[in-house]
Amino acid sequence: MATLRFVAFSSPISQCYNQPRSLPGTTFAIVHHGLQSSFRGQALRMPSQHLTTQRQNTRMPRLTAMMVTPKIQFIQGTDEQTIPDVKLTKSRDGTNGMAIFKFDEPSVFDSSGEVGDITGFYMIDEEGVLQSVDVSAKFVNGKPAGIEAKYVMRTPRDWDRFMRFMERYANANGLQFVKS
Repeated sequence: MATLRFVAFSSPISQCYNQPRSLPGTTFAIVHHGLQSSFRGQALRMPSQHLTTQRQNTRMPRLTAMMVTPKIQFIQGTDEQTIPDVKLTKSRDGTNGMAIFKFDEPSVFDSSGEVGDITGFYMIDEEGVLQSVDVSAKFVNGKPAGIEAKYVMRTPRDWDRFMRFMERYANANGLQFVKS
């Protein structure tokens, strides 16, 4: 069964700044209850006429988007170097579909003894991770020869997400879509 998982990026810095709402004549101070401090502060309200005007150089944290090169993994943390042959099927009504990935002599067989066992099929890009556990290996004369992985899309949203991954993966690896 395939699942869709999103990875959210956050930092302690982005959590400690809140946009205070100000009322005319009132100033709010927000004290962050940090994870690394035992200080427990209290919000202050002070009329603005009792405050001296000072310019504060406050920098708001910026969200930095990290570009992740689209990759496929069978063992988490170990990128697959072999480019697969991908076949797509879609139902007539467009509500579901399946992607079948065929890897001939994948590089995971070279490192699986050192790194660990194949735990699934992971498609990783900047939006997150698409994964499936429908993975089967092909052996010829007792030696690993290939891997077939299936990813099932049950909704139009799953299909769209998968197509965004495949577009990024194709661009990064020089692949083309050929309609049969």
